[in-house]
Amino acid sequence: MARLDPHSYNDDTQPETESLTWKARVDFNTRRLHAEATLSLKESSAGPLDLDTRDLEIRAVVDGEGKPLPFLLSPPEPILGSRLRVELKPGTKQVTVRYRTSPQASALQWLTPAQTAGGEYPYLFSQCQAIHARSVVPLQDTPRIRIRYRAELTVSKELKAVMGAGFAGREEQGVEAVERYEMPQPIPPYLLAFAVGRLAAKELGPRSRVWAEPEVLERAAEEFEDVDSMLRAAEALFGTYDWERFDLLTMPPSFPYGGMENPRLTFLTPTLLAGDKSLVSVVAHELAHSWTGNLVTNASAEHFWLNEGFTVFAERRIVEALYGTDVAMLHAALGRRALEEATHHFRAHPQLTALRTHLTGVDPDEAFSQVPYEKGYLLLRALEDAVGRPAFDGFLKRYLEAHRFQALTTEQFTAFVEKELPGALAKVDADAYLNKPGIPAGAPVPRSERLERMTKLKGRVPTAEDVKDWTPAEWQLYIEWLPKGTSRDVFRQMDERFHLTKSQNSEVLVAWLAAALKAGWEPALGRTEAFLGEVGRMKYLKPLYGALSATPEGKVLARSLFNRYAERYHPIAQAAVESILNRA
Repeated sequence: MARLDPHSYNDDTQPETESLTWKARVDFNTRRLHAEATLSLKESSAGPLDLDTRDLEIRAVVDGEGKPLPFLLSPPEPILGSRLRVELKPGTKQVTVRYRTSPQASALQWLTPAQTAGGEYPYLFSQCQAIHARSVVPLQDTPRIRIRYRAELTVSKELKAVMGAGFAGREEQGVEAVERYEMPQPIPPYLLAFAVGRLAAKELGPRSRVWAEPEVLERAAEEFEDVDSMLRAAEALFGTYDWERFDLLTMPPSFPYGGMENPRLTFLTPTLLAGDKSLVSVVAHELAHSWTGNLVTNASAEHFWLNEGFTVFAERRIVEALYGTDVAMLHAALGRRALEEATHHFRAHPQLTALRTHLTGVDPDEAFSQVPYEKGYLLLRALEDAVGRPAFDGFLKRYLEAHRFQALTTEQFTAFVEKELPGALAKVDADAYLNKPGIPAGAPVPRSERLERMTKLKGRVPTAEDVKDWTPAEWQLYIEWLPKGTSRDVFRQMDERFHLTKSQNSEVLVAWLAAALKAGWEPALGRTEAFLGEVGRMKYLKPLYGALSATPEGKVLARSLFNRYAERYHPIAQAAVESILNRA
């Protein structure tokens, strides 16, 4: 008897779920889902079945014949939520739970019409990673156990429901509509995803379309029009795409991440709509997850780097194939900066800067950082350098093929590498990446001609000639390379020359505002106040609230802004900002 995932009540001696049938009515008035979940088990069983829940109101639990099953909903524990223990009768193969969600469900954000682009209809979306699916559905909320599912969402007739699954039909019944979806491939529960709102779609290619609010649709379609070429480039690198469609949903501004790799329907932040396709590497990242994460999944949050390190590596290979080595190396240089900041952030908890983490009693949202992304990428780059690209590409394809639709631990990964690339782990000192804190001394360093040119500009204000062909990545790097203690006069010159406080590229803007706030460049303050009310992406909220909180008067302002804007942020983002303010 063992709980193999520290973030789930699942016991490995109990039967596993094979499929889910989920029916939910969306109630915007009460901000609840009124739902029932039917879990079909891989084998019939008797005895206890432990399910993960968070803030669910359980109405009834019955077997496949509709007969009541005894159950106990335990008091909530920090991080995990409440265990729902169902006592199965001999031969039970199916369990149905009737319940409703809480208005404060941690996976859900309910937006008022005023918080949408159209301003006329409400909007709802889910974000289940890492362990928030349990606030929407009672299930075994661990990536160890993959499930197929069928779903019915009942919504107001004027709204559209979309899911990260195959569309199976819409039926209008009076003032309501029932939208049906089916996911035939088994997925980890954190990839359950849906959104409800006033949505429209535009085709991008034979396997892809973009969804968005009508007011945003044309901009989104233009920004993401190259997605089919990305899909073809990814297949050339990693093999056949197993999910049939790669559709995109442009989210409201409050979406907390750059993207979420939900199969068949990737969610994307609207901050990518820069107008020049300069930020679409996020799309490449989410597409890469179709192989690394969705197809081969980490067994728990303790092995998260297997999802994200592989995906960053795959993303940069896609970017290299489409835009060239120089651009890929610029992204790698930005990643290295992010990794250095993350290791500094966790200096009091250095164990969280190893790739193989031990997270009993640690909320995966609290442990979240760029470490699994960028340190994982460096390990894979080191292995590629050690064995050569052709050999590593062959290994990567064998790795993906051997573990399709499986969940993996770090230990299983290293065993596979040792079998396929004997001696490679020792050659790169993999232990320094996997089990030791910080950045290994011999980690690969990005190099390119453009990076060399940029390095020569460190410490001086560039001219218009210097920056005439800069990409947003170069602007970010330059700003992040500004030495600590750079004078306000330098920020004044930069702003007068390049109008960075008015930048329409969110990546450049946030890098600039964070640096300018730390330097005390006051014109950045007003733009920061406005911007924090416009976005909910944690990548932007964290550095800006952090920079504001660095001084006593800034901390007061940061708290005031958070009080004003908190309801615009997703619950995950609210908790992240609250943590920053409490530490400041």
